[in-house]
Amino acid sequence: MANIKTIAIVGATGTMGSAIARALSKTPDYRLLLISTDEDKLVDLKLELAKSKVEAFAISCAREASWEADIIIVATPYEAEREVVEKIREVATGKIVISISNPLNEAYNDLVTSPDSSAAEELQKLLPYSKVVKTFNTTFAADFMTPVIDGKTADAFIAGNNSDAVEVVSGLVKVAGFNPVIVGDLTV
Repeated sequence: MANIKTIAIVGATGTMGSAIARALSKTPDYRLLLISTDEDKLVDLKLELAKSKVEAFAISCAREASWEADIIIVATPYEAEREVVEKIREVATGKIVISISNPLNEAYNDLVTSPDSSAAEELQKLLPYSKVVKTFNTTFAADFMTPVIDGKTADAFIAGNNSDAVEVVSGLVKVAGFNPVIVGDLTV
């Protein structure tokens, strides 16, 4: 049997978080810890995933779930990442933390980071002892339902500074149904 990885999904009931959870529920190789402040949606998502191949648990505390996880997916808008980091910083040391956000303002018409930085680079600064990897930031939630378009598997770009972490995330991207394309480190 494969080594089961525990994945915490912070923001699991959001559009992207729930799409990622559903996509990762295709294999028994993952154990999902679903974190959200919307308890009703969290219970519904957990019940839905109970019909899949994966073990899924609804957890209200991001710190507790991240402490237990091998991989932490921050599936929140960029403006919420700093708050998530405050909750998980102490328990994310040495762990893979996946950033899916883009650093856009609330109107989605301008960047909130300097032009020479990215959301993942900023997250890496906040979590200097974690292995931040960027992926799914160019993917829409609907793409998870049909990642094959005209007979071709859709690409999901991956960037990270730690090659081992990038390789692990590449496998996760494949399970989600996408073709992983490694584009380099976080500065790209």
